[in-house]
Amino acid sequence: MQARWRGFCSSRSSRSPASCSGHNGGGSTMAVKPIRTVLAVVVLVLGGAFLFARPHNESRETIQRKYPGRIPVRFWHMWSAEWKVVIDRIVDRYNKSQSKYEVIALSVPAGADTKFLLGAMGGDPPDVMAQWNPVIPTWAEGGMLMPFEDIMSPAEREKFERESYPIVKRVGQYKGKTYGIPIGLQVKGVFYLPEAFREAGVKEFPKTWEELCAVTQKMTQRDANGNITRLGFMPGNWAETSALFGGGFYDFDKDELTIGNPKNLECLQSLVALRQRDGYDAVSRFQSGLNSSSFAGGWPFIIGAYAADMDGPWRVEQIAKYAPKLDYATALVPPPKGGSAGAGLGSGNFMIIPRSAKEKAGAWDFVKYWSGMTNPQVAAEFYVWGGWLPPNDAVANAPIYQKYIKEHPQFGTFVEAIKSPNIRAQPPVAYQVFLNDTVQKVEDLALRGKISPEDAVKQVQSSVDEEIVRRKRLGYDE
Repeated sequence: MQARWRGFCSSRSSRSPASCSGHNGGGSTMAVKPIRTVLAVVVLVLGGAFLFARPHNESRETIQRKYPGRIPVRFWHMWSAEWKVVIDRIVDRYNKSQSKYEVIALSVPAGADTKFLLGAMGGDPPDVMAQWNPVIPTWAEGGMLMPFEDIMSPAEREKFERESYPIVKRVGQYKGKTYGIPIGLQVKGVFYLPEAFREAGVKEFPKTWEELCAVTQKMTQRDANGNITRLGFMPGNWAETSALFGGGFYDFDKDELTIGNPKNLECLQSLVALRQRDGYDAVSRFQSGLNSSSFAGGWPFIIGAYAADMDGPWRVEQIAKYAPKLDYATALVPPPKGGSAGAGLGSGNFMIIPRSAKEKAGAWDFVKYWSGMTNPQVAAEFYVWGGWLPPNDAVANAPIYQKYIKEHPQFGTFVEAIKSPNIRAQPPVAYQVFLNDTVQKVEDLALRGKISPEDAVKQVQSSVDEEIVRRKRLGYDE
């Protein structure tokens, strides 16, 4: 199952302790970093590691090869259930498209990060892996990933740089190197119920954040006891919306964190004001009864729990499947006055190749095929199957992709959004997981009225400063 991406890594993500701890990897030399990572992982998974490692070896022995005369390319991914069917179709199409390699897919929906680290440590990793967890900075710093610049031909690199949308080139980078090639991007937009807007006397979708917050207040409904039965607007989190206010947690031009950007405080103040307006406790009680992480018909927006909700493009496909008669529309998230139009936080699914992979050439051939670098007309079909955003215009303009947008016009909002140069990537720092968890923790405190937005910003800054000092004391670069 594809995890719902929540911007920064959250406690609801499918990360393993190894990938989302703030104490992973890093070091001043490539030789030392893997050792540190090894020790960290061993401590974290002691006692359970062998259980994770076994299925891979067993699977190699029991898998029935369809093309035994070809070079095997072992591919790990984290999708399961209905999504695994999509992945198997893509792999099957690749295997039928050429006669040199056989991609052998293995679904690892639980413990994938730990399994990868154990494989990398033991010299037996997959040849290629699909990821969506924020692992690149930590794993790249630990020397476990191969930069794609090492395997791209000059022509391939020039094409990637020339054709890719800006976020495609940023999202998989660490220290100027590309460690992840996107195969399905995500960015948030607003899903809304036109009927709720009509009932509130709103004739057109708001053009500013302030207007959106104001009009949706009229759409919040309560029962006789004052309990919320429908929330007017559920915004994205702090990390997802800060760039919209002109802020953001990283300056990619200067390669430095920007936690103290005044616009970040302004953003959090707005989110807290919105929550305070609807009631800290009232919203918490209302949300506690919802299945916000549902990947099926339980998604709160589908059941009418929100009049407007910020979420990702994959929801379009889910609505088509689980609520095909739902009357809904989508829109770009409007910026506040003086904010940055088209800004947001982008991420998604990306391919990585372990530095110790045995079949790098085959892995790269598969990555090019899926991402659309080989043939965007063919790859466009995969993006349609998954409801994924395209990496470039060549895929977006393919007839089959345009047909999908025509059939699902709400999806077009996200295709427009992902092209924006104002879409940011997560801060590419080795302590990214620590930063993510810290931001989310203090945001949660602020949204529950436990601390002020001003103190929240100060807490993030001081915690990160302490973490950097601790890491440098241990010999890490940052």
